Amino acid sequence: MKFKKISVAIPVYNEEGNLIELYTRLSKVMNKIGVDYEIIFTDDGSKDNSFSILEEIYKRDMHVKVIKHRKNFGECAATVSGLKYSSGDVIVTMDGDLQNHPEDIPGLLKKIEDGYDVVSGWRFDRIDPLEKRIFSKIANSFRRFLIKEDIHDSGCSLKAYRKEAVENLNLYGDMHRYITAIISQYGFRIGEVKVRHSERKHGKSKYNAKRIFKGFLDLFYVKFWLDYSRRPLHFFGFIGGILILVGLVLGIIKTITTILYYLRFGEADIGPLLLASIFLVIIGILFIMFGFLAEIQIRIYYDARKNYEIEKILER
Repeated sequence: MKFKKISVAIPVYNEEGNLIELYTRLSKVMNKIGVDYEIIFTDDGSKDNSFSILEEIYKRDMHVKVIKHRKNFGECAATVSGLKYSSGDVIVTMDGDLQNHPEDIPGLLKKIEDGYDVVSGWRFDRIDPLEKRIFSKIANSFRRFLIKEDIHDSGCSLKAYRKEAVENLNLYGDMHRYITAIISQYGFRIGEVKVRHSERKHGKSKYNAKRIFKGFLDLFYVKFWLDYSRRPLHFFGFIGGILILVGLVLGIIKTITTILYYLRFGEADIGPLLLASIFLVIIGILFIMFGFLAEIQIRIYYDARKNYEIEKILER
């Protein structure tokens, strides 16, 4: 391997039944690779004994680093936390539930050596409940259509990154699912490798309808950011312009009909159409102004602060 150091970042939330086996298998794989490495576990406010187990692992292995969040901030925050505190020139991310196989990591690293900046795992033979596989297939197809992403399985947590590809990455919500799409806009080369996938043995899946809905909302945001991050007024101006145009057309129609009505009957008939016209014009203007300002504000907010808080870091 051409790498000086490899970091493996793993978000953890209530995975006490999986951690020992995960650590054992992962250590075996990393020792075989023969490159300096570190394993970073980010405990995202677990309510079981996960952190206690990670403390014991940390005490007996100098390659292990443990980050503890004050509460559960979500998988995205735990992923970002692990990426930030990684010191390797290549960073591997994976889930802590043993559904990803640590034994697939060398394949991802080999692809990185071939010249790729990011390599995503592709769970081509996915072992999940039917409804989860159906929703994922729909989401993957919709994502490829909307943001023109070529990766088959962007939602797979098993990925490898060159350090420079993620060092300035800013994520929140559930946007960790779209890391490859976000990174690709900066010109980094994206690849994928088929990986194995196993059924969860211990613990509960965090996958639910709420997470699906939030994922779709984040997808629309990613679409907006990829297309309009450098020209947001084009997006808000288009919608606001349509509203203003409709309002002006209605206003002209109402003005003409009011004049004709006055000439015929000698009195003016204002009616709700004119009010609707005025309302649409005002809303269109406000949409342009407040939409643009809100987007600027949200970017300033997330650039200025972390969306998680760390309680403790165990490192040497």
